Amino acid sequence: MQDTPIVTLSFFRFAGPLARAWALGMMGAARVSLPRVPGIGFWKLCGSGTGEGFTPLPNTAVYAILASWPDEETARQQTENAAVFQRYKRRSDENWTVFLETSSARGNWSGRAPFCPTGRRPTGPLAALTRATIRPGVAMKFWQRVPDISRMIGADRNVAFKIGIGEVPLLHQVTFSIWPDAAAMAGFARENGPHAAAIRAVRDGNWFSEELYARFAILGDAGTWDGTSPLRNLDISA
Repeated sequence: MQDTPIVTLSFFRFAGPLARAWALGMMGAARVSLPRVPGIGFWKLCGSGTGEGFTPLPNTAVYAILASWPDEETARQQTENAAVFQRYKRRSDENWTVFLETSSARGNWSGRAPFCPTGRRPTGPLAALTRATIRPGVAMKFWQRVPDISRMIGADRNVAFKIGIGEVPLLHQVTFSIWPDAAAMAGFARENGPHAAAIRAVRDGNWFSEELYARFAILGDAGTWDGTSPLRNLDISA
């Protein structure tokens, strides 16, 4: 299927050992179901780290599904009605899906460019996604940097939502964050501190064997996270 600009990221929180065991099993079983969802393009199943996900220790309570779609209507219909998404919702205690339009993207994910950017710059709130395959020999160095970055982003009042997820613990890392505007996001990324130092170390040391950077305009959401919508204080009509 041709890559498309519409992307969804669906998060699911599971309570109790039976529900968490089911979710872990679906990291394998859902690989059979997701390709059969009508309209779905690129997709990935992800686990998360403890806390807000920015640690190498797995969090067995939170999982995510990333998917691309031909248009927003299909994205909303299938994330609501497709059998595999319904199973996740029935088993989870809370779920939240954010609907995105790819503004820009560079790099690869599993050997391909998964998103088709429109080239339009978001004029209001936006989301940022980074994904990297970490070289095994530098994994410990990478994860030593992450706690400082996590604390820094956690202290930034501009961040509406943030989480770290990944396909393979330790070696595959995805960060996803939502910002009120491009200036706020750029200010965090470029100012001196742990994040800027980590970027320099990555570039100097060739830590990643594959990487992807993408920005998205935010179209809306469905469901809740921590009892509310993370978009509640953002003007997504901007």
